Amino acid sequence: MGYLKYTQYVYILFAVYFIYDGAVKLNENNEAYPLSFVIAGMAIFMFFFRRKFVKKFDDRNKKQ
Repeated sequence: MGYLKYTQYVYILFAVYFIYDGAVKLNENNEAYPLSFVIAGMAIFMFFFRRKFVKKFDDRNKKQ
């Protein structure tokens, strides 16, 4: 399960994309810009959640 260590960074890429998308929509006066920032916030939350999960999983495997 070594791929779990790297998949968490996909959430950071999503967050960067949606922050950029939200900034572009904000400059264009598009009404949907808050949704992009909410999705970016969720992606950042998921990054830290997955990071904690992977650490807990690794600690459990080291004890066995």
